[in-house]
Amino acid sequence: MTVAWIYFLLAAWGALGTFVSVSRGRRPPRFYILYFIIALPVAELPLHHIALSAIVTAAAAALGAFAHWQGWAGLVLVASSWVALLVMHGRSLQSQAAIDRGLQEGLGAHFFDAIRPEYGARLKAGAPPSTWINPFRIHDRERVVRVRDLSYGPAGRRNLLDVYRPRDAEPGCPVLLQIHGGAWVFGNKDTQGLPLMNEMARQGWVCVAPNYRLSPRATFPDHLIDCKLAIRWIRENVATHGGDPAFIVVTGGSAGGHLAALVALTANEPGYQPGFEDVDTSVVAAVPFYAPFDFLEHNGVPSEEAEGQSFVETWVMKSSPRKEREDWARASPIRRIHDAAPPFFVLHGSHDSLVWPENGRRFVAALRQVSRQPVVYAELPGAQHAFDIVPSIRCLNAVNGVAAFLAWVRSRRR
Repeated sequence: MTVAWIYFLLAAWGALGTFVSVSRGRRPPRFYILYFIIALPVAELPLHHIALSAIVTAAAAALGAFAHWQGWAGLVLVASSWVALLVMHGRSLQSQAAIDRGLQEGLGAHFFDAIRPEYGARLKAGAPPSTWINPFRIHDRERVVRVRDLSYGPAGRRNLLDVYRPRDAEPGCPVLLQIHGGAWVFGNKDTQGLPLMNEMARQGWVCVAPNYRLSPRATFPDHLIDCKLAIRWIRENVATHGGDPAFIVVTGGSAGGHLAALVALTANEPGYQPGFEDVDTSVVAAVPFYAPFDFLEHNGVPSEEAEGQSFVETWVMKSSPRKEREDWARASPIRRIHDAAPPFFVLHGSHDSLVWPENGRRFVAALRQVSRQPVVYAELPGAQHAFDIVPSIRCLNAVNGVAAFLAWVRSRRR
């Protein structure tokens, strides 16, 4: 009886995670974070969850769980979950088509023909079958060299960065600046953007991943100033690692995507470069993932109308959106758009429960109205917030799409 109950409870928990993953978790709002925590691993690794539940079911059967009704009830929940998990797997396979469609809409139906052969020879399509078996192998120590903990500013550990470069790097490699997320209050350079940086390093890029000061100790724009300090370091030092200081692209996810968009839209603004105003902080392109683009409105709720103090108001901005509206607008990428913005590739998940995809759609629509450069948007079916943390099928499809976009940008610039 005890085994049957344990199996039933495990099956019920698995079914709950599956239901949350396959649906859009939007109500009630206080459960946003819980939806995200439960849904992310299931949505990105559905086949692994099927395999794990099959092993648990076989063990339960061997221990006699199906001699009781609880065991059979658990089996019904497991079987139902498998159907939903296969649906989620199908959605992850659809991500390649969504990315291809976004690239063709933003760059032209024949954009791939414009990529120089030397930049596109190693571009991949889809995710290799080995990823379906082992999605946790991230670091490629055979082909990618990682140089750790280089200082770029005065803030100690929060002003350290890592460099990822090809083991056989030649001078003049393009540079990718990867800004980690974490709601501006946590996160570090060691845990985010790794699938993208390792793949781009394999394709001949030098990738730079900085830490930056975090709230509540830091107050915006401290985070942004640190990102620009990292660009100063790149201008002055990346050539020693094989990078081209004149070709910098910025990317990041969530809060890192917000900062990446601001880096691209606020180039050379003296107020964000105290003490290094003469440094060129412009970038060639920007690739924000699932970013909050508007501090004055989040998931359809204007900040000044929200009940009580929001997280951003209390921890990040430390000011009121009602009294300091101009400061909040200046911290919002959607309100900093101008016609000289560099090319953008915005990626978002259709099932993001923390930052709804409507945020990305609004930003892209506004940017396309004024920018003279291409704006690409890809909304990945079934993807939750932070879908690119592990190299799942969906994550690697996104990485391949970003690689194609950057190869196009690089070819066009040359």
